Amino acid sequence: MKVHIITPFPEMVNSIVESSILGKARERGCVEYQIYNLFDFSDKSSNKRIDDYPFGGGSGMILKPEPIFEAFKFIEKGLHDTNSARVIYPTPDGKLLNQDLSYELSRIDEIVIINGHYKGIDQRVRDSMVTDELSIGDYVLTGGELAGMVILDSIVRLIPDAINSKESADLDSFSQPLLDGPHYTRPSNYKDMKTPEILLSGNHKEIEKWFREKREEKTKLRRPDLWEKYKQLKEGSR
Repeated sequence: MKVHIITPFPEMVNSIVESSILGKARERGCVEYQIYNLFDFSDKSSNKRIDDYPFGGGSGMILKPEPIFEAFKFIEKGLHDTNSARVIYPTPDGKLLNQDLSYELSRIDEIVIINGHYKGIDQRVRDSMVTDELSIGDYVLTGGELAGMVILDSIVRLIPDAINSKESADLDSFSQPLLDGPHYTRPSNYKDMKTPEILLSGNHKEIEKWFREKREEKTKLRRPDLWEKYKQLKEGSR
């Protein structure tokens, strides 16, 4: 996968894509990141300004259309297929990100992420360029970089060979109808807090049963909506 990231603050993005799974995925050749400084595409006659006041009044500043269009035009020249590329804009008023969508996007060859700032970006960019307006929750951040990196992380970790264990990703919360269950590691007894005996038994069938029961308990308690879907799936499989 090739990921193009447009941002006025490339140093924020660099610090994240160079670390942890995102960095390892690049080292393994699973993904390539190209980061574009929005200021490099601004009109020099306007003192490289990338934002301006909104027409019609109102508070806050809006990212101007010209720098984003120019950055995208530059990216387009190197896209293998402009029709299949997905252009993501992180925004609180977008579609809520979920695991199914992350999985779908992890199968795309080329992705462009446009990180907004201030009050947002000019609507003409959203209307003519963006294919996916995505939200990571019902709250507002000061800029799009953190949201964009959350979206990117959720995508990249699902690319084959990006992480060591595909099975681990398959058992994550939201990869299946149930939330993930409790996990323990060494030491088995830490300050009199003991690992459940069943996990030390070596009885894989009973361990699997115990883990499924714990996942069911957590899902029923914390996410009644997912629990209802899970019950419907179980009834449908009988």
